Amino acid sequence: MALHLKKLCVGIDSLEGLSAWQNMRAEVHASGGKTVRHITRNVPKRTVELLSGGSLYWVIKGRILARNTIAAIDVLEDEDGKRMCAIVLNVPFVPVWAEPHRPFQGWRYLQEEAAPEDREGGDDLPIDLATDLKGLGLL
Repeated sequence: MALHLKKLCVGIDSLEGLSAWQNMRAEVHASGGKTVRHITRNVPKRTVELLSGGSLYWVIKGRILARNTIAAIDVLEDEDGKRMCAIVLNVPFVPVWAEPHRPFQGWRYLQEEAAPEDREGGDDLPIDLATDLKGLGLL
């Protein structure tokens, strides 16, 4: 079973904003796909589990709204010699069914069974409306 991460998407207030940010920073990976590197201070200790199909779930405006699959986790050093981490994410992200989430600092592990489902259907509807319709069993 895969292990995931969840992270606040600071400074972004919509999926469109996340898409623009990722497209602006995307690099072409050796495999031909696009990736984006998210730099964080702490290195996850459970990298083997994260690299076994894990994703980084983005919390935007108090709700988990999207995920990017994790391609790699690189340990780096800054100019002062401090250790940090680059979480390499496959682009584009996958929208998920909105799930409320309280603010937190840094990143947190997210177990597979607690992860929101990928959002299939209702893509042309506003997120709140699509989530309500799914809750009623109409999507």
